[in-house]
Amino acid sequence: MGFLPIVPMLIAAYVALRYSPARAFLQVYVPVLLLLPMYYRWVIPLLPDPTFEQATILPIAAVFLVRSGGRWKFSFADLLILCFAGCIGTSEYLNTGYNEAQNLMFDMVASVVFPYMLAKGLIEPQGLSVAFAKKIVLMFSIVSVLSIYEFRMGLTPWILMRRFYPGQGLEWVTSFRYGFARIGGPYGHAILAGLVLAVGFRVQRWLEWSAQWESHFHGLKWLRVSKARLITIALVGGIIMTMVRGPWLGGAIGACLTAVGRTRHRRRALMAIAGAIIIIGIPAASSFYSYASVGRAHAKTASQETAAYRVELMDKYLTTALKRPAWGYGRNTWPKNPTAPSIDNYYLLLCLMHGMVAVGLLVTIMVTMTVRLVRSEMRSPVSYPLGSSLGFTLAGIFVVYAVTIATVYMGLQTIPLFAIITGWSEGYLLKRYSMQLAPTVAQPVFRFRRVVL
Repeated sequence: MGFLPIVPMLIAAYVALRYSPARAFLQVYVPVLLLLPMYYRWVIPLLPDPTFEQATILPIAAVFLVRSGGRWKFSFADLLILCFAGCIGTSEYLNTGYNEAQNLMFDMVASVVFPYMLAKGLIEPQGLSVAFAKKIVLMFSIVSVLSIYEFRMGLTPWILMRRFYPGQGLEWVTSFRYGFARIGGPYGHAILAGLVLAVGFRVQRWLEWSAQWESHFHGLKWLRVSKARLITIALVGGIIMTMVRGPWLGGAIGACLTAVGRTRHRRRALMAIAGAIIIIGIPAASSFYSYASVGRAHAKTASQETAAYRVELMDKYLTTALKRPAWGYGRNTWPKNPTAPSIDNYYLLLCLMHGMVAVGLLVTIMVTMTVRLVRSEMRSPVSYPLGSSLGFTLAGIFVVYAVTIATVYMGLQTIPLFAIITGWSEGYLLKRYSMQLAPTVAQPVFRFRRVVL
């Protein structure tokens, strides 16, 4: 039954050909990406082994390229995404040879390049921002509700799929904290679930502030709680059940930037954030470093031990990473320290695997997109209702990613979701830029009225 990914692949092909790539992307690809695990693969001899997500996106991308590829507008973000994917493939080829490199390059194309391409070419150009946002928010809400079982019983409902994929996904197990199971849903681990649900929460708040939801769920009008509020509660519950501090911290800091779009005095708000970073952030970072630098052996609490472990990672691995700074050691061949086998810092892990070039490209994507989004919104009139500014929401999501992956791993669904957010943001910026350049009809300075006597 390992060939199950062919089912959504064929459905996506039919919908893309019969209707449109946009419909296939929204109605088939997004649910597959967010509801089905990416750690199960369809093993095909002599070919790369696709996940459900990768198999589904291939026909959609093919139809899109045939029908719309000639109208593609190249931009700087395209170059960054292509260089990032190419850098990782090149690193793997130099470190492990062609066989491993072809598999990883397929992953990068199917899970980074294609999601970015479709998001950029379909969401804003087709006017699907609200529809896409609602779709991913509803998928995350479903995951949050289903994961109550995992939180209570310690077993993920998605474990039922293992009978079709013997030997696969065994490394992804439910972890516990404070005596409770940390939900991972179809995302493998609680840290990954926490990150994607934090993204979903930010998108949901934009929908709620923009009054894009109908008042109540169909058939539940008797409830006094609105539809938007119920969805928000479901997402908050899911985030809490992950019990992961990294995404919580990233979500809180990202919310600060998003909040700028909720005020009429945006420049003052940005200045206040900058001041808070200087006055509060720097001393807080210094205090945290002192708190975490005691070493695991001298930690007094489990939380301090976790923080100390992340500081020790830099001491144990930074020198190793700098020995091969350009291309790293490869995805599965980087040297592991037996005293610190898990690297809870994606920047450090990426440097070990694929070098400083890959890290630099990833950081450049996040920084440039955030700056461009904020600059675009600052140059535009205040959006009403307050909070309906999509640019600040997307910028806040990049901050969520940038902060979170400094404390946790980035993998599985978090990677294509990041590519989608980048493509969505680029399409949004290009659309706004084209609107600003649209010619306007000049009005005469004086208007004369002819009077016939």
